[in-house]
Amino acid sequence: MPAVAKLSPPDIPGATQQTVTIESHDAGPFDVRFYEAGVGPPVLLLHGWPQDAWCWRSVIPLLADRYRLVAPDLRGFGQTDAPAGGSYNGLTIGADAVALLDALEIERAHLIGHDWGGFGAFAAAIAAPRRIASLVVLNTMPPWLELSPRLLWELRRSWYVLPLAAWGESIVRERPSLIARMLRGDRVQEGISRADAHGYAARLQRPDSARATMALYRSFVRSFRTVLVERSFEDLHLTVPTRIVFGAADMAISPVVLRGIERHCDDVAVELVPDSGHFIAEEKPELVADRAAALFERHPIDGFTNS
Repeated sequence: MPAVAKLSPPDIPGATQQTVTIESHDAGPFDVRFYEAGVGPPVLLLHGWPQDAWCWRSVIPLLADRYRLVAPDLRGFGQTDAPAGGSYNGLTIGADAVALLDALEIERAHLIGHDWGGFGAFAAAIAAPRRIASLVVLNTMPPWLELSPRLLWELRRSWYVLPLAAWGESIVRERPSLIARMLRGDRVQEGISRADAHGYAARLQRPDSARATMALYRSFVRSFRTVLVERSFEDLHLTVPTRIVFGAADMAISPVVLRGIERHCDDVAVELVPDSGHFIAEEKPELVADRAAALFERHPIDGFTNS
């Protein structure tokens, strides 16, 4: 097995790197590493797989003149702890997000989530709507799926879930070049360079991150039954104002997963972006920042004014 390089987290211009201990609901206290930049109404940014919080490097500078941006590494990824005995799924990502707000003494925040972080953002907004002022979700499979032959056909795009659930730990640690190719392969714009992709893959080789990867995708396999067969989330309703911005050229998730989402949300708008793939925050950071700022300004947080 190749040696795993000890990589320092990359810098983001204008942001500091900090660590705080949160109290998780399932695994007790653990340390979360996060980037922080700007002053103003707080905004929490949740990344997806196979990335870490550095994926927000181009969005943060575009919003830091008006907002306080907090971008954590999710549990088990980047430089955040992987608590022993803890769960790795979309619901715990959401619960950790609320626990991070508690630890930072943030009463209410806007929320942006991509991929797994997007599902976690849905979960946080449903579980703790008074804590979330508004929600921007990027290229994420929602908790509600409208069952149809087209959906079942489009789910073939998620073929990679099965090998990651079965052998994710060894794939991540022994085949970093494969992870880098996955990151570079799902794009329209040049948002992730070869160096960026290999950096993500190298940081993912951390033993904790390799184990977290496999646990996360095993939970994904179980969720097919939870969402499609048991319909466990059907009675859950989202009251937080939500904007979904979705790169329509996504090779991993089809926009078909968004069909019928209006039935489950009080206030939701969907924008399909034809010239972006899955990693839209890196392919189209100006668009993401613009859509987020527009939503945040319509739903201000008490005690803050933007200038």
